[in-house]
Amino acid sequence: QVQLVESGGGLVQAGGSLRLSCAASGRTFSSYGMGWFRQAPGKEREFVATISWNGGNTYYSDSVKGRFTISRDNAKNTVYLQMNSLKPEDTAVYYCAAALSGTGYLRLLRQYDYWGQGTQVTVSS
Repeated sequence: QVQLVESGGGLVQAGGSLRLSCAASGRTFSSYGMGWFRQAPGKEREFVATISWNGGNTYYSDSVKGRFTISRDNAKNTVYLQMNSLKPEDTAVYYCAAALSGTGYLRLLRQYDYWGQGTQVTVSS
């Protein structure tokens, strides 16, 4: 069992930056693939980024590529999402998720086994 707790969300102006953190419980964190998803009001939850168990592979959605960076610190059981050049369309609740499959292009919701409760990110224009 893995519990995930996101933090770092908030209100920021367009062009600004935020860093989200996701702290995981459990001794097997380092074996999980991790991902970030987001859900805007009235929209489906969508893939943002994923990172393999050892940080060796990362993938991003086209909408955030070049602006967001996913990383992890297995010693701290934490995964991060650095978000730069934020846009109003980035406004959403951001969720982190853990996948028993430690690697691969983990872009689908059904590929993940555990989810956090989410943290709100609001970008003002």
